[in-house]
Amino acid sequence: MEVRARAPGKIILAGEHAVVHGSAAVAASINLYTHVSLRFHSISDNDHTLKLHLKDMPLEFSWSIERIKEVLQEVGCPFSSTPTTCTPEFIKSIAALVIEQNIPEAKIGLASGVSAFLWLYTCIQGFKPATVVITSELPLGSGLGSSASFCVSLSAALLALSDSASLDFSHQGWSVFGENELELVNKWAFEGEKIIHGKPSGIDNSVSTFGNMIKFKSGSLTRLSSNMPLKMLVTNTKVGRNTKALVAGVSERTLRHPDAMKAVFNAVDLISEELSTIIQSPAPDELSITEKEEKLEELMEMNQGLLQCMGVSHASIETVLRTTLKYKLASKLTGAGGGGCVLTLLPTRIHFQILFIFGGIILVMTPLISIFSHCMLLYSMMNSMIKY
Repeated sequence: MEVRARAPGKIILAGEHAVVHGSAAVAASINLYTHVSLRFHSISDNDHTLKLHLKDMPLEFSWSIERIKEVLQEVGCPFSSTPTTCTPEFIKSIAALVIEQNIPEAKIGLASGVSAFLWLYTCIQGFKPATVVITSELPLGSGLGSSASFCVSLSAALLALSDSASLDFSHQGWSVFGENELELVNKWAFEGEKIIHGKPSGIDNSVSTFGNMIKFKSGSLTRLSSNMPLKMLVTNTKVGRNTKALVAGVSERTLRHPDAMKAVFNAVDLISEELSTIIQSPAPDELSITEKEEKLEELMEMNQGLLQCMGVSHASIETVLRTTLKYKLASKLTGAGGGGCVLTLLPTRIHFQILFIFGGIILVMTPLISIFSHCMLLYSMMNSMIKY
């Protein structure tokens, strides 16, 4: 049997970094996905390995099941029916398995993702031989939630073929998990995110799991709804960065300047709360929409200023900010910063010709309200597609 799963990326409208320190943040899913295909090897295959194929790299990894058992059982079998945090001992053991794969130096940043894969796989499925194929429409290290999308889609595929999730196979077509199953997917994905990022807030995996637009604060998720035709331009600076290092840098600055940074985080919290209120408030006519967009522009500019206070902006981001400002457009970084992507609000008064000013660095212009999506699954059994 084969299972295929997909989960969307995300943008953060307000609150990145501060959300790690207890402030509210607002995020939305986008229509760019990570896809996972999982196929267990049959007895007739005579293949006793666990294979991971990252098609976009392209890289392939392979471990014998006996080798995985040998390494991991020394520190206790990781198999668990409930989401479990990877201990330092297990991280060391998994790292040994990853090192054996001789990842090219230029792609060594993928090591933490491969470690997360091994942890999630062995915890949820144990020591079963299988082939896992990953493809993604999301650029890595850009602030669009590629790692969370990976962890969510992988967790969904693994749980779909486990005893932990109860799924309905009687329907045709793509379908989402039930609410309880989504909660389980989200918790497992968060454990994978911890391995990759150290101390993530949980917002990325939450919006990738549940889709739509959410407000997230201290682990609590509130789903937002809006009829406002909000549009964003997402510009990729093509400058890679290390999310874990940027998050750690903000924490270090907080230790050096606790009172000042507390004020910064409080301000971000208020911005996120106000932004979520504006987005959800009714806009009965064009004038109301214009007034709301003007308020959102101001909030985005204030949020960007506070992100600069946190030390997470970058020269490439500032270049985009200056360019959009020439056209009286409001922009802010999205995600960890230090490069990555920048959001620009496209108000209804602006014609789409403005898209051409950025030349080749445009990634995607996305109408938020129309593209919200959830973690989805597609099953195939033998040669016939069974969708649910």
